[in-house]
Amino acid sequence: MTAAPGRRSSTFTRLLRHGFTDASAAERLLDSPELVPLRDDPVLLDALGATADPDLALLGLVRLLEAQPNPGARQELLDTLISAKPLRDRLLGVLGASTALADHLTRHPDDWQALVMYESYDLHPGVEEFEAGLAQADDPVSLRVAYRRCLLSIAARDVCGTTGVAESAAELADLATATLRAALRIAEAAAPEDAGLCRLAVIAMGKCGGHELNYVSDVDVIFVGEAVEGADETKAVRAATRLASHMMRICSETTVEGSIWPVDANLRPEGRNGPLVRTLSSHLAYYRRWAKTWEFQALLKARPVAGDLELGEEYVAAVQPLVWKAAERENFVPDVQKMRRRVVENIPVAEVDRQLKLGPGGLRDVEFAVQLLQLVHGRTDTSLRSGTTLDALGALAAGGYVGRTDAAQLDEAYRFLRTMEHRIQLFRLRRTHLVPEEEAELRRIGRSLGLRTDPVAELIREWKRHATVVRRLHEKLFYRPLLDAVAQLASGEARLSAEAARERLVALGYADPASALRHLEALASGVTRKAAIQRTLLPVLLGWFADSADPDAGLLNFRKVSDALGKTPWYLRLLRDEGAAAQNLARVLSAGRLAPDLLMRAPEAVALLGDGDGGGLEPRSRPHLEQEILAAVRRADGSAQAVTAARGVRRRELFRTAAADIVGSYGTEEQPAEADQGALVDLVGGAVSDLTAATLAGTLRAVVREGWGDNLPTRFAIIGMGRFGGHELGYGSDADVLFVHEPRDGVDEREASQAANKVVSEMRRLLQIPSADPPLLIDADLRPEGKSGPLVRTLTSYEAYYRRWALTWESHALLRAEPVAGDEDLGRRFIELVDPLRYPAGGLGDEAVREIRRLKARMESERLPRGADPKLHAKLGPGGLSDVEWTVQLTQLRHGADEPGLRTTRTREALAAARTAGLITDEDAEILDEAWVLATRVRNAVMLVRGRAGDTFPSEPRELAAVGRYLGYGPGHVGDMLDAYRRTARRARAVVEELFYGAAER
Repeated sequence: MTAAPGRRSSTFTRLLRHGFTDASAAERLLDSPELVPLRDDPVLLDALGATADPDLALLGLVRLLEAQPNPGARQELLDTLISAKPLRDRLLGVLGASTALADHLTRHPDDWQALVMYESYDLHPGVEEFEAGLAQADDPVSLRVAYRRCLLSIAARDVCGTTGVAESAAELADLATATLRAALRIAEAAAPEDAGLCRLAVIAMGKCGGHELNYVSDVDVIFVGEAVEGADETKAVRAATRLASHMMRICSETTVEGSIWPVDANLRPEGRNGPLVRTLSSHLAYYRRWAKTWEFQALLKARPVAGDLELGEEYVAAVQPLVWKAAERENFVPDVQKMRRRVVENIPVAEVDRQLKLGPGGLRDVEFAVQLLQLVHGRTDTSLRSGTTLDALGALAAGGYVGRTDAAQLDEAYRFLRTMEHRIQLFRLRRTHLVPEEEAELRRIGRSLGLRTDPVAELIREWKRHATVVRRLHEKLFYRPLLDAVAQLASGEARLSAEAARERLVALGYADPASALRHLEALASGVTRKAAIQRTLLPVLLGWFADSADPDAGLLNFRKVSDALGKTPWYLRLLRDEGAAAQNLARVLSAGRLAPDLLMRAPEAVALLGDGDGGGLEPRSRPHLEQEILAAVRRADGSAQAVTAARGVRRRELFRTAAADIVGSYGTEEQPAEADQGALVDLVGGAVSDLTAATLAGTLRAVVREGWGDNLPTRFAIIGMGRFGGHELGYGSDADVLFVHEPRDGVDEREASQAANKVVSEMRRLLQIPSADPPLLIDADLRPEGKSGPLVRTLTSYEAYYRRWALTWESHALLRAEPVAGDEDLGRRFIELVDPLRYPAGGLGDEAVREIRRLKARMESERLPRGADPKLHAKLGPGGLSDVEWTVQLTQLRHGADEPGLRTTRTREALAAARTAGLITDEDAEILDEAWVLATRVRNAVMLVRGRAGDTFPSEPRELAAVGRYLGYGPGHVGDMLDAYRRTARRARAVVEELFYGAAER
């Protein structure tokens, strides 16, 4: 077959045309002595070209021919191969799909004859046929050989398309059943005394129990043991345990013929920590008292398969009533949510995109959804009680629990993904759910699925398409039938009953299903275009609401917004066409009271949620805010109208900031939650502080314009103090300020003072007038002499006071002073005045340090609310905001004169500067920063959730859960959140004890 130099042989070209990738190697194999008789036979090339991997099939065939014991056996194989198409297709199909089975055939060259039969019973074997195939096995090695021989026939029918994926999975489960029986038979033969003492039932669980096993999978089992009549129960259980252990080893241990598969008994009560074998009464006692929701979900698939089948049936009959009451359990909803999250969270990041089983849009999504619906509705509808996923999905569709179209699409996707999984595992007979990355493997899988034009590209495209279908539908699966039930549009299709709809809503976390159904009916009923769009949106929105701590509030708020904007053409179009907008809205409406309250006062702010790249939620800069507010003030008719406009802008921007904070904290399907908690704190603090400054600037302009035109008789500036000056305002913070003025040239000081005081009183009045907008409270208590001193002072008066009377606490408070509105030059000169006070040359003396420590200790004892848990008080508790801030501020007072980086009003900036200057160690700085960020997040969370400010975690369970969700803790992890807060605060307090209370000795 040697071709002329520079030219390819005709065989080489034919091989490429038949799908060979290494035609040169294939030519050499066809030239081997074993294939000489068939070298030019077109039937062989056609058959090889029809396999998943022609190169692999040809290599396997040559190896099999070489392994034949004599020329007669080799000729028999060749003759049968050419004359019997069923054998040819089956044998070459297996050799082109599985190197592991090719290896088996090479070791056992006669086993190819297991593929010759083509009788009707051979097409659909069951447990009985497989038991016959394993009957001669009397030790672990012979059992493995017989098992592989049976597996060979299953794989052959599978790759040739004689059976579909569901039939192949059922056959694999039947083969596993026969294998477990054979292994138990071998174990009993090895210990007849043990076998005579007990009755042992083997209950299949998981995919084996569900009659939908993979090629390579752990076979999940539970063992039930009882004493035979007259035997001691304790001895009988020990005997049953020895038999069960031996049976597991027979299947799992590696021999010269490899292993079969691991037998996994970890689904038993107490898992691997519990006894391997229990009596029936012991099982029931555990399930009635201790079992968790996931254990009842696992029991959906329980099926007796080996040993004492009568005892096994008793076990299943006893536990089934408990399974169908699982949805009535108190913690059913959070348990289910927790199970799904745990599955997703445990996937290594590098594998998420290749996971067929556990990744987004994977097999587990379908299985989980189907099992949840079975648990909810199987209580009253016994037709749903199937352990097989596709059968259960079909029953759910037939009963109206799932839409028929959705069920059909999921069925198709599930079959495709399971077929992919089978082909991946069949290659080396290894347990894996990862899509390979190598092109050759992807090509083989694609060709095995009938994708021949461009196997790799077509395979990836089909896989992603089906995964997208699953991802899109698996949540809608729960909710679309609810809408069909209330909308009552389609005729001739089964619908959920009202009771079934209520059951489903309760199971999905809705506390008031009757109200929820009323909301759905109001939103989705009718034949209008609006109702049609709502029916498209709601299945997804309901899922997002259910993923929050308060689904009922989310749905109620959505109805309110929809009622308010229902006639606005852009509203539903925005939610339908911009995926981010709908999810952002769902998060905002179900995360607490503050953001929905702000939105309800001006629902058109929904438009802020619609920028797909997140830009719509980006906080606006102070110059932009001031420009808008001042423009509104100029257009207004009087100061009251002007300040109303300014407060309206403030309300809208507070909503924008709250929405950005919520979305960043929760994350979306496209954008994960913000990992840097400090960035979210800085976002809120900066945005709210800028907004407050712009609002004050606009209010000041409005008051001055109405009372004096454009010429107030005195220069006037507002100095931000506390969190305001530090750019750290929270949603519910007051604006701490100082007011300073300076009479203009030629103006009497008394007249100037009266004007300044009038400005202040009018500003405070206008900003607190009851309206739909949240009030802005101005607090000037940090002024000289506190509440007893004048509200406004001249710059000269401040200078005189600070020079003669300034106390240590006032120097401390001035660390946060920063001009925020009014006359810029006057504000600058005020800062020049106070800088020597807050950054004293030479630092603080020991007496001043002791005074600050005394003030801090008194504040801790006097200001902490009675009955509050100090360890959970985010502001005044140990390791809370006050601890961290006073520690940082003491460092600023002592070293600010020498370290320019410390001259900042911002806590985190000052802490970073102290770290850079070597005044605080890296470790201590990180501990303090983490505690300050967490405490600030807690306060922001409380305001978002409750709609009013608070420094402690809420006591109401739903509110506490909502705070947890904001902080990144899933359902059922409130305790973890509180423990983490205590731990973080405790570490910070230890640093504070050293740096703050030990500071005088340093």
